[in-house]
Amino acid sequence: MRDMSSTRGKVRQLAPHWAAMFLLMIAALSLVERVVGPIGLLPSVVLVVAVAVGYPSVVRALGVAPPVWRRS
Repeated sequence: MRDMSSTRGKVRQLAPHWAAMFLLMIAALSLVERVVGPIGLLPSVVLVVAVAVGYPSVVRALGVAPPVWRRS
């Protein structure tokens, strides 16, 4: 049961960041399509992956990363 509460705690810490990351991905895609026009699937995937990879580093640098993302 201990492992379950540990996982539950991690999910509770990460859920707001997952939501923020998702909203940032939607905003980035919308902004690019508004400025550049319709983009294809591959550029969209590249943009989403860039946000997903970059977001944890940015929140660590800003000092607002959840404990599970902080480096020891």
